[in-house]
Amino acid sequence: MKKMIFFAVLLCLLLCCAGCGTGEKSENATERAAASESVQHSGENPVQTDTSTDNPYTVDTKISEVIHDPIFGEYGRLIFPVDNRYYNGSTLGELRLTWYNNMDPNKTVEITNYLKSHAEAGETVFFDIYTQEEKAEDPAKEDTGLFFFKGNSGKPFAVCNAGGGFAYVGAMQDSFPHALELSKKGYNAFALIYRPGAQTACEDLARAISFIFEHADEFEVDTSCYSLWGGSAGARMAAYLGSYGPAAFGGDTLPRPGAVIMQYTGHSDYTENDPPTYACVGENDGIANWRTMEQRINHLNALGIETEFYHYPNLSHGFGLGTGTSAEGWINDAIAFWENQIKGK
Repeated sequence: MKKMIFFAVLLCLLLCCAGCGTGEKSENATERAAASESVQHSGENPVQTDTSTDNPYTVDTKISEVIHDPIFGEYGRLIFPVDNRYYNGSTLGELRLTWYNNMDPNKTVEITNYLKSHAEAGETVFFDIYTQEEKAEDPAKEDTGLFFFKGNSGKPFAVCNAGGGFAYVGAMQDSFPHALELSKKGYNAFALIYRPGAQTACEDLARAISFIFEHADEFEVDTSCYSLWGGSAGARMAAYLGSYGPAAFGGDTLPRPGAVIMQYTGHSDYTENDPPTYACVGENDGIANWRTMEQRINHLNALGIETEFYHYPNLSHGFGLGTGTSAEGWINDAIAFWENQIKGK
C-alpha cells in the first residue's frame, strides 16, 4: 500500500513541476452541456452563514493581518499555506496558489469573514485532531486540524481535502469554498489541514474521520453516509480512504464513506468495494488528464458502482468552484449525487 501511494504521489509531483504555474487567467464562461446542467438542491432549511463583523476583511486586507488576527489565536497561520513558497500576493484580492487557477477574490474574502464572524460569536471553528502529547512526539502534527463549517443539527457531514501536490494544502481554493457551500445547504462540512506527503496525508484524514465519529454528538452530525471530497492530491486522499477505509491508514474501524467527490486527479487505483463516485475535470488540464479520470470511472461502472463524470471545455487544473467558467454550478450536481446516496441508505 505504501509503495503504491509513494509512486502515485511521485508521479503527481513530477507532473505538477512540468505543468501549470501560479494563477492563469480565468477561462471564458460558457454554457454547460445539457448533461451537466445544475441540479436543484433538495435539502432542508438552508443555513444562513452570517459573515457580518465589526471590522470585515476586504480584498485589500493584508494576508498577514488575517494570519495574525488575535481572534484566530494560534490557528490563524493554518488558514493559508504554512509554507509561503506556495502562494503569492500580499492581500486577499491578490492571493494566488501554486498549481491553481480561476481563484475568486470575493470568495476568499467571504471565507475569511465567515471564519472571523463565527469566531467572534464565540463559536469554535478550528479543532485539533491530535493531542498535545502526539504533537510533541511529532512536531509536524502541529500543522494539522479541522476547520468546521457548521450546517443543520443532525445532518450528515463531509470532509473536504484540498490539493497541493502533497507539498502544501491549498485550502483557500480547494476545500474552504466547498465546505462553505455545503454548510449553506445545511450539511456539516470540515476542511482538513494535513501534513505534506501522501502517506501522512491519508493518515491525517483517517484520524480526522475518527475524530469526527468520536465527537459526533458534540458536533451534532449524522455519521451515516458521510462523504469525502477532494481536488488534485486531495482527491487521491478521498479515493484512497473510500477504497480502503480509515482503519487501513491507522484510523478506527469505521464505515467507508457513502460517496466520494473527486476533482482533477490522475488517481487510477480502485477496488470492487469503492463507494459511489462523482468526478469532474477540465479538458485543458495539464496535470490531470481527463481521459485518465474517465477510464477510472469506466472501471467503476463495470463493477456496478454508481458514478457520475463531467469534463468541462476550456478549463485548466485547480478550478475550485469554477465560478465564471464552464464548470460553474458543478457543486450542485455533486451535492445532488451525494443526496441520492443518502436517500438510498
